[in-house]
Amino acid sequence: MGVFVFLPLVLPLTAWPIARLAEQRLHPRTATRLLTGVAAVMAVCSTVCLALTMVVGTAQLPGNPLPDGWSDPEVRAAVPYDEVVGKAAIPALCAVLLACGRTLWRHRRVRRAAHRALAGMPGTEVVVLPDGDPYAYALPGGRRGRVVVTTGLLDRLEPAERRALFAHERAHLTARHHRFLLAVQLAARANPFLRPLRTAVSYTAERWADEEAARKVGSRRTVARAIGKAALVSRGAPLSTLMGFAAPGPAPGPVPRRVKALLNPAPVVRSWPSVFTTVGLAAWGAAAGAAVSAMSSANSAVTMVLILHAATPL
Repeated sequence: MGVFVFLPLVLPLTAWPIARLAEQRLHPRTATRLLTGVAAVMAVCSTVCLALTMVVGTAQLPGNPLPDGWSDPEVRAAVPYDEVVGKAAIPALCAVLLACGRTLWRHRRVRRAAHRALAGMPGTEVVVLPDGDPYAYALPGGRRGRVVVTTGLLDRLEPAERRALFAHERAHLTARHHRFLLAVQLAARANPFLRPLRTAVSYTAERWADEEAARKVGSRRTVARAIGKAALVSRGAPLSTLMGFAAPGPAPGPVPRRVKALLNPAPVVRSWPSVFTTVGLAAWGAAAGAAVSAMSSANSAVTMVLILHAATPL
């Protein structure tokens, strides 16, 4: 394996160029799916890398339950600087597992709390809360998600803007954006180098919903006006919702950039950008980095299994 076992830890750096370019040049739907897929692959590969090096480090500790053959020189030679790297991987992997577990636990807790807050309300797709504070959010759950909005926000929007608001929140539910956001959140917990992708996906998911709302309403300017007005008057939901939890920052997606994008022509839907463009070069570079990371992890895993099997006494 050699130094190639460490490649999955640093290859997420290759995805940084596409994070910003994807926000500006790709269709939001394509950008969200691409960035989420790259982040998930690289996060899994870096975790596998930590697990492999941890095996080497744990085998050297006195009193460990692993076979004695796993600490043979042949096994330690598979990982460079095995004494330092192997032992350092133990707390690193524990930190990754703890952070991901805490994220999943918080996701589950927020989801339950959000549904409990709506107990006793009508089981309709749109729930209007008699609250003077202006806010709205999409709450996924079960077979059908729900759009929650307050009378305080509806009173501040024109009828056409209300339709745009509902179309935007329904787009979040239909496309299951909370799953993309949770996936990149877990990826960023597994490897901090993937945090730019998490920020980018939180923006592209909002832009995806904006474009779907504009298509449903038939007016990009109406959606832009509804987004800008809602951002000016909203104070945020009193309960941390799934969309807000998964997206870093107080507001998912910079509103001025979203409004500016809606005032421009609709983005062109492309299945994959050409390699002869700037965004295409970055996209292909990120995809190549993810592929190399996956192949490196698979090669290291197979090699380590073969070495450990040979070192295990029968």
